[in-house]
Amino acid sequence: MSYYFSARLKNTSWDKAIELATEELKKEGFGVLTQINVKETLKVKIDADFRPYIILGACNPHFAHKALLAEDKLGVFLPCNVVVEQHEDGTVEVSSVDPHAMMASVTNPALEELAGEVREKVQRVINGVAASEQ
Repeated sequence: MSYYFSARLKNTSWDKAIELATEELKKEGFGVLTQINVKETLKVKIDADFRPYIILGACNPHFAHKALLAEDKLGVFLPCNVVVEQHEDGTVEVSSVDPHAMMASVTNPALEELAGEVREKVQRVINGVAASEQ
């Protein structure tokens, strides 16, 4: 089982892909709480060059609340990460963790249905980003 979903965009800029991912997340009730620009961080911290790569920390408060009520340590998995990265060939990939795969290590049956619901939302986000190019 893969631990992520992704869409590779051939005709979309990195900045536009971030915008599209953010818009699709909003449609599914997610907000972006954090943005980590990995390229900039690696340059500043260790003077390493890296491709354009950003991690969007996304959260759907309704589902986060339900999950934390069912399992108080679940915060170690929050927020859900969405990655936007540019490859050497110029394509841009948008990826997100598969919540179902992430929850597989948690032995709490109450989270099974919740993880499935969040999984569907995340899949729609990635599918929406992919559809924006068609």
